[in-house]
Amino acid sequence: MTGPDQLPLPLPVRPALGREDYFVSRSNGLAVALMDDWRNWPNRKLVLVGPHGAGKTHLAHVWAAETGAVIVPAKGLETADVPALANGPLCVEDVPAIAGDRPAEEALFHLHNLTLAQGQPLMVTAQTPPALWPLVIPDLKSRMEGTQTATLPNPDDTLLSAVLAKLLADRQCVPAPDVIPYLVRHMPRSFAMARELVSALDAHAMTRPKGITRALAREVLSRLEPPPPNLPE
Repeated sequence: MTGPDQLPLPLPVRPALGREDYFVSRSNGLAVALMDDWRNWPNRKLVLVGPHGAGKTHLAHVWAAETGAVIVPAKGLETADVPALANGPLCVEDVPAIAGDRPAEEALFHLHNLTLAQGQPLMVTAQTPPALWPLVIPDLKSRMEGTQTATLPNPDDTLLSAVLAKLLADRQCVPAPDVIPYLVRHMPRSFAMARELVSALDAHAMTRPKGITRALAREVLSRLEPPPPNLPE
């Protein structure tokens, strides 16, 4: 804990990416079940879709730990060793990031076909469904649109509470017991806002002797989002 005259010393953020660190609730349960059933994916492939911060990378690491998969970003595929990547289970993250980049799209198309020809499972991730990806290679676009999709929606109360707790723990922050229930009741329901709130709480708590309290949570929330009338103390 820092005093009023001390410089805050930010601690490194260490995201926990194990299966035991991923909380399953009613809102994300179907997507997790589809991922777990990877041996029965139609054509051995799956698109994992969800908003920023929904846990796509976390689930990709859970799946990789189970299958031995390699995780690669879509950007940079044009220089990757495609035959080597196709030799085992594979996850390609953020495919829409290469939309319009023809060399990268061609590499993904080749990688897609070779991976499946080798009998290996393929997962790809994105924030939006494949129909919205502005891919320029028609055959790649049709193959992505024909892939089974698992969607991570915005969180319910149970999942949002768990996400806030995990994000705080990743930053080695210990909030007062009433902070998370208060935030869940009053914050916008999105993963992105959860990350923004936790980052702001961490930054402000470094100079507050009482740490992360409900009063600080209310203050930070009111700064990040116009507060509703009579936001309770």
